[in-house]
Amino acid sequence: MKATRFGRNTVIAVIAAGALALTACGSDNPTGTSGGAQTAGTKVTGTLTGIGSSAQGAAMDAWKTEFASANQGATIQYSPDGSGAGRKALLDGSAQFGGSDAYLKDEEFAQSKQVCGPDGAINIPVYISPIAVAFNLPEIKELKLDAPTVAKIFRGEIATWNDPAIAALNEGVSLPDLKVTPVSRSDDSGTTSNFTDYLAAAAPEVWTDKAAGVWPASLKGENAKGTSGVVKTVSDTPGAVTYADDSAVSGKLGVAQIKVGETFTKISAEAAAKAVDAGKPVEGRGANDLSIKLDRTTAAEGAYPIVLVSFHIVCSNYDKQETVDLVKAFESYVVSDAGQKAAADAAKSAPLSKDLQEKTKAAVESIKVKS
Repeated sequence: MKATRFGRNTVIAVIAAGALALTACGSDNPTGTSGGAQTAGTKVTGTLTGIGSSAQGAAMDAWKTEFASANQGATIQYSPDGSGAGRKALLDGSAQFGGSDAYLKDEEFAQSKQVCGPDGAINIPVYISPIAVAFNLPEIKELKLDAPTVAKIFRGEIATWNDPAIAALNEGVSLPDLKVTPVSRSDDSGTTSNFTDYLAAAAPEVWTDKAAGVWPASLKGENAKGTSGVVKTVSDTPGAVTYADDSAVSGKLGVAQIKVGETFTKISAEAAAKAVDAGKPVEGRGANDLSIKLDRTTAAEGAYPIVLVSFHIVCSNYDKQETVDLVKAFESYVVSDAGQKAAADAAKSAPLSKDLQEKTKAAVESIKVKS
């Protein structure tokens, strides 16, 4: 979905290493951070490097700006190269945190112990957003679709937009005899992982592939890199359809309502939050790891099940107190009321629930220096 920049990781890491000389200076700080060498109400300086999710892009832009404004001399570098790139960068030590729309797999968590110490890395949810099924159809801004029909569209089993399966769900809508062109992510993407997880759970008879961050190579269609890449491709291609963070498609493309139970749910931050509330903690993780397994087949009224919970993956232990202080300061801001509001204003994301927010604060506070 996006332009490849992962080759810059090494350069970014070198810059970050040279710039990460942190100092604390007393002043009022709206992040309200605490822990380590800093106390509540102090500012931090230095450079923190992250790589990852492009879906987080708009939120990260807001977070970086607001955090730097409150902490003169502090810089957050973030390259939105995709969730897979973010996890890889955290695991190989070329970034201090990774942004990912999918939590670490068990094997990735085991690998994280080499960089983060015996407690490994932790997944902290920071951004909740619905994934839109977005299309480019002249004069049509909204369609009703169910999971099997969405799966058939992206498998190439529905060739034109006036197919009987689509028409049956959209009585009275004048559907064009226009070729359907599915557009998928070309990179390892957390958005793809969440979207295919929904299809595999909600339409298993049609979507026979396992959920994965890499789009099935056997399927035809177009692809592009990054969220911006797929949105641009669909915008330039009549009849094209993709899946992307809702903040990136709003006002540009038509968007589908999704059938949940016996009704159709419009995409919204509130509907995404309801779906997350129906999720469960991932088993076998540490007390401070907040990985969430979503229920893609929920019938809860008003829930929108094609949702991503995007994480900041951080080490439970870092080599230097200065790094700990800056990570804790930034992440404390991100999960705070102010940080969540900034993301919602910039990207239409759903704020963390109060219960989840308290858990994220505790997880951030647990980060410490390697002993």
